[in-house]
Amino acid sequence: MFVLRNVGKLIFGSSAQEALIELPQGQLYLVRPLSPKGYSELIFKDSAIRIRRTNQDFQYQLVVQRVFEEGEAELLAEEEGEDAEIDVLASEKDEKTFLLDEALHFRIEIRDDGENVLAWKDLSGDTGDIYQFVCDPSVSSTQVQQFLRIAQECQYERKYRKPHTTASQDDLQQFEFQEEEPIPPASPLHSPTLARSIDSVDDMLSKKTANSSARREPANIPEREIEVSELSAPSAENPPQALEIYAALPAELHLFDPQPGHFAMMDDAVITTVSEVGKWEYWLQIQGKDQAWVGTPVTADLNPVFDFEYLSFVFNHFSDDGARSWLLRFKDQPTLEKFQAAIMQAIWEKLNETKWAKIQEKEREYVLDSFGDLNMEDAPPTEDEEEVEEEEEIEEDDDDRAQEEEYDSDEDADSTLPRNADGEVNSQLAVGYKHDRSFVVRGSKIGVFKHTPNNRLEFSTNISKVTTPDGKLLNPKKVMLHSEDRDLILQNEIDPNKLYRMDLEYGKVVDEWNVHNDIPVVTFAPENKFAQMTSEQTFLGVSHNALYRIDPRLSGDKLVNSDLKQYASKNDFSALATTEKGYIAVASNKGDIRLFDRLGIRAKTQLPALGDPITGMDVSADGRWILGTTRNYILLVDAQQHSGKNEGKLGFEKPFAADSKPHPRRLALTPEHVAQFFHETGKPVSFTPAKFNTGEGAEETSIITATGPYIIEWNLKRILKGMKTPYKIKRYEEEVKADDFKFGSDNNVIVALPNEVNMVAKQSLRKPTRESIIGPLRLSDGGRKSSGRARTTGSGRYKLGRDDIVNSPY
Repeated sequence: MFVLRNVGKLIFGSSAQEALIELPQGQLYLVRPLSPKGYSELIFKDSAIRIRRTNQDFQYQLVVQRVFEEGEAELLAEEEGEDAEIDVLASEKDEKTFLLDEALHFRIEIRDDGENVLAWKDLSGDTGDIYQFVCDPSVSSTQVQQFLRIAQECQYERKYRKPHTTASQDDLQQFEFQEEEPIPPASPLHSPTLARSIDSVDDMLSKKTANSSARREPANIPEREIEVSELSAPSAENPPQALEIYAALPAELHLFDPQPGHFAMMDDAVITTVSEVGKWEYWLQIQGKDQAWVGTPVTADLNPVFDFEYLSFVFNHFSDDGARSWLLRFKDQPTLEKFQAAIMQAIWEKLNETKWAKIQEKEREYVLDSFGDLNMEDAPPTEDEEEVEEEEEIEEDDDDRAQEEEYDSDEDADSTLPRNADGEVNSQLAVGYKHDRSFVVRGSKIGVFKHTPNNRLEFSTNISKVTTPDGKLLNPKKVMLHSEDRDLILQNEIDPNKLYRMDLEYGKVVDEWNVHNDIPVVTFAPENKFAQMTSEQTFLGVSHNALYRIDPRLSGDKLVNSDLKQYASKNDFSALATTEKGYIAVASNKGDIRLFDRLGIRAKTQLPALGDPITGMDVSADGRWILGTTRNYILLVDAQQHSGKNEGKLGFEKPFAADSKPHPRRLALTPEHVAQFFHETGKPVSFTPAKFNTGEGAEETSIITATGPYIIEWNLKRILKGMKTPYKIKRYEEEVKADDFKFGSDNNVIVALPNEVNMVAKQSLRKPTRESIIGPLRLSDGGRKSSGRARTTGSGRYKLGRDDIVNSPY
């Protein structure tokens, strides 16, 4: 028993859009006989097709709508939130709509086996791409012929704008398109031994399978479902000579196909070998009986994911022709544990250039723990009321969800003046705590945006040509709001030993501070997490090997020598953050993190290095949670001690006892999502500094970051519950340059694109499906974006003209 998800009626209304005819059951395919993207893609496994009248005379739509098993629609609505049924993306996901025009070349074919197929051109796709609706055997040929007849009558009415009752049989024959090539066959459905859907990564884990140690035959994958030219393995015929073999173990090999969105078995018996092949060089070789499938250097870019419930290891392999996700499945847990130890040893030695055996057992456990689940002793209970995403309600309509502002552009000369005609793009974002303002750096200009009560952004002013007090042009490489959001601390990219203070009331730089002649400023942070809401004058800074306080009130150098902690060796510090009490977390390009309760002393705790450079830091207000951002994952560490003599204390306050180790967790995109992102953008993952939502007295519930054109939000409670994909995404047309939560809320995110600033409701983020990864821009109107530009300053999408910038107060 199948039911239609009642989305179309909610979006379009139903009074004037009744169906003229319907075929109740079939499968919708997109077939690409000439495309390198792959031959065939199954869009809807179960669907219905109909012809629908529109609100305009002589205009009709061809509609294919997904059908659901009884009760499935309600379950999906609960899972996606109450707003999903009125969301445009939900419509795209469950329904395909086409204007019934002769350009579609709509036609039918009855094949030798009695199968009825309806086909029409994909006008927004590549040459030769066609949609096919393969009718269920329960649909008779008479019904299909009647459907074709009505389709021809609708095309006649659209072309001649008069009723079809005036048409003769000859008039309708022009819509038969007999000159078209035969309809190519769509790939039949198949069920690989191992299937993992990109629409629901948790599906693979929720299905309990029998003991996998039994040998299984490879899935019968139709030749055209995965073309060799599209998904063939990279050459691995000449691996380097192994100096030492870390592991050589049997496994099954599966390959992720991004079109249907699952792993398909390629070989049921391979030997996977991890070996050392040179000085700090390591190799992963996957060898079948008849061919070498994969040969690749072992690096952090593999994005390794170990799944002990499913006895599998998933990794990415990047080559000149794209990224692929591979899955190795092992016969039992001891075999997987041996492989995990080998691959992690190789990655760690590569990053740290130190032998694994030389580090302490406690450090090795910390590294291995970072690849496991973060199972907290005091994790919140699993209760329905704590399912955060399902509880959230939309408070704003679509016009309030994503309010964008563009500045530094010419409204009247878009065709001749590019949006970045000055060669500059937005680069940094500073969100106000004390006052509802956001500041966006663009070269030597700073745009100021006001947060309105209904969660919109309103352009306030543009501070053009930021200069030093002596008149030299200043391009800030880092900014920080300070002193009740009245000042903006700036660092010039060409002088690391100096900082500048901009008075935001005047819109100009009024002070130049020399921090120290011999100690540069790598980065800086507030004295405590909410210091910018107070009149606190001091703040913290780090060089590559020193941590110190900066006091602008001092004469001469502003570095406070009594609060300087300098190391003899180069620790290569790269980022720091502070808690509400002023505890300090400092990270390095080596990947280690030091925790201090105050300046001038040794760190209370040093978290071992995973080896990846940490580019950004954040800490929860109470110091419980630490975030360290690397290029392709985010490290989440629980700094609270849960056993031993210091139980209940933070790592900032007391060192971790020998029997109480910190709990790290790598937050990373699943390998198949990484491959899909790469397929869409042509670039690997590179996260912007991750941040918690923050506010005085507010609990941290979410983490925001971005990579390429995607913003990504992790839900902390979902992470603690061990959910396998605890994040949601939103795709933009351009690369996200900076992002942060609005102060005091986890419902609104401020996003800086190269030429726009955007406040978006968190509810508009979606689970990472094929549709949300591709994004609405490519799912509609052939990938072209309609500007929808309004011409009034009251509009949330008002685009500022040149006069708004040139004639602004500053």
